Amino acid sequence: MKTIWVSLFLLFSTGLMQVNSQSLPSDVTHENLINQLQFPVYQEDMSLVAPSELSLEERMKWFKDAKLGIFIHWGIYAVNGISESWSFFNEYVSHEEYMKQLKGFTASNYHPEQWVELIERSGAHYAVITTKHHDGVALWDTKQNHYSVVKNTPAGRDLISPLVKELRKKNIKVGLYYSLIDWSYPDYPNLTKNIKRYQNDSVRWENFTRFNHAQIKEISKNFSPDLIWFDGDWEASAEQWKARQIRELLLKDNPEVILNSRLQGYGDYATPENGLPVSRPVEPYWELCMTTNDSWGFQPGDKNFKTSTEVIQIFVDCISKGGNLLLDIGPDATGTVQQEQVQILTDLGDWIRKHEKAVYHTQAGIPSDCYYGPSTLSEDSTILYLFLDHQPNEGIMLKGIQNEIHRAWVLGNGTRLDVKVHNKPYWSSKPGLIFIDVPKETLDARMTVVAVLLDGKIRIEK
Repeated sequence: MKTIWVSLFLLFSTGLMQVNSQSLPSDVTHENLINQLQFPVYQEDMSLVAPSELSLEERMKWFKDAKLGIFIHWGIYAVNGISESWSFFNEYVSHEEYMKQLKGFTASNYHPEQWVELIERSGAHYAVITTKHHDGVALWDTKQNHYSVVKNTPAGRDLISPLVKELRKKNIKVGLYYSLIDWSYPDYPNLTKNIKRYQNDSVRWENFTRFNHAQIKEISKNFSPDLIWFDGDWEASAEQWKARQIRELLLKDNPEVILNSRLQGYGDYATPENGLPVSRPVEPYWELCMTTNDSWGFQPGDKNFKTSTEVIQIFVDCISKGGNLLLDIGPDATGTVQQEQVQILTDLGDWIRKHEKAVYHTQAGIPSDCYYGPSTLSEDSTILYLFLDHQPNEGIMLKGIQNEIHRAWVLGNGTRLDVKVHNKPYWSSKPGLIFIDVPKETLDARMTVVAVLLDGKIRIEK
């Protein structure tokens, strides 16, 4: 086995699920846990574990090309507009008070076809919805003896199946979020950060594990997802979760499914959260999951929304580093998406459609030493796309590019641009400095893209 672990912050003791409360901050949040944990991706010989005959590269191809996904955090926490699950774990409210929200979750304005229309309009090629958060409330008709919106809320129906059906109609890949943690399950050790049901009880833990694996198998069999997005793996080890067995059963059901990294080393790609990487991650596949405001689920008091232009800037930075953006929305308890989020997704989609050749089926761009800004490359590495979020004083400069430039133009309107080369004497093999003039009238209101056609595959001076 060659699973690589990277600096796992020991928030929890080595005993089975024994939380050391003295090591936890007084205000435990998902974000501060994630910021202290790094999620290793699976690197074991696939032939030893996965029944699939597909290579990792084959399974991940659609994900690499997709660039944008939409995350949907939806659950009973939207009734009072409070923090999903963490509000009772942190003891802001009691678990009993939190679960009273079951009575108010109606999904009365849930129109999955409208959600999918918005997702398609955003330019996203996949979507991920919470099938169950840490509070244990399933959004599908689980056959396990536990909470679900079908049995325990006025919604009274499976909310996952119709969304999956609509996503399939539009050829949008289906992702399902599933929490390994279930703070509401009677045989799960932890209820809150201070209240534990038990410690070191292998029988009760085995009961929980059987339940947990049964629900995972349900979502795999019922919905055949393209992606499963695990969360909460920090509360136990890979051995305790039986992560290897989880991976095996999922790949047996669907050899093409991909898994995120939050499975204690048995996932396929990295998932930084709300923290844009400063430099390109070492993992070949990664995705930044990010809120549109400061909350994952619906919280009407949180009006700190990013602007559409800010979201575009972040998205461009992700794809320029070879990654994806998973952008979150949080519908309210009726199923209504906040207008601010609708606007952000609409504006993002408008911009992507204008510049889609610089987005889809591209690869990470050139080093920042060569161009002071984000960039991407076409699949065949013959077209360089330069992203420009400001008006240059004169031209934009490229360094270290050994290719001849055949043509440069503004993507989306076709304006041909003047290209000049300086500091390239005939006796030197060094590449010159390339200047491309971008007139003010050609600039996009949010982010301009300049396409540069090279004389072949890009060659950069080492």
